[in-house]
Amino acid sequence: MKKNTFLISSLIIIVVLLAAFSMVNPEKEEGDRLVVAFGDSLTYGYGDQKGSGYIDTLQTKLNNQNKEDYNFDNEAIYGLESSGILTQLSNVSIRGKLDEADYFILFIGTNDLINSNGRNLANLKHREIEKGQEAYLQNLRAILKILTDENETAPILLLGLYNPYPDSAAIEAVIDDWNKEIIKAAKKETQVVFIPTNDLFKGKDKKHYFSDSLHLNDKGYQLIADRILEKYKFE
Repeated sequence: MKKNTFLISSLIIIVVLLAAFSMVNPEKEEGDRLVVAFGDSLTYGYGDQKGSGYIDTLQTKLNNQNKEDYNFDNEAIYGLESSGILTQLSNVSIRGKLDEADYFILFIGTNDLINSNGRNLANLKHREIEKGQEAYLQNLRAILKILTDENETAPILLLGLYNPYPDSAAIEAVIDDWNKEIIKAAKKETQVVFIPTNDLFKGKDKKHYFSDSLHLNDKGYQLIADRILEKYKFE
């Protein structure tokens, strides 16, 4: 009798746990679209006092413009480098989401560049930056391969880097070089769409679009969101 009571109690607990899990992780309804975003503080939305950067703005605009519901899973982490995304993609819980995604957003590389130069962009060390670029591109290709292997249909929106010091010709040259290599990597994968961002801040007063020397404010992130919608038509 005690054995039967134990089994019944165990079954009740399992049912309750499954119900709770389904409430926390509801199945995607027909017509819904899932966008999974990977990146660093720029995708996390650091510096935006009104929301979570371009992700919030993009989600709001998409849901206002379309009949489908666009749900965003923002996996961005402050300070992340490209190697950090590879670590994320080895996580079972994140890996399990990849085949459910309808779109991916990937915006990574700023920290790889800055950290390769000694965690700042002062006194450019071109040899060290070149080494950092090689490691970054290797990671980027590996990230794209994982995403395309796990999901053969979801477009990958790959954002290019922007120059946080647009008045510096030397930094501009470095940013241009990194973006050229990112574009080359993008062209090798049919699912990848390159979204340029560097031109957005040229000729503009930085204090109106940046929250600090690197991160954008709500107006700056608005430009990123608008650029994504300009360059890619969500369906």
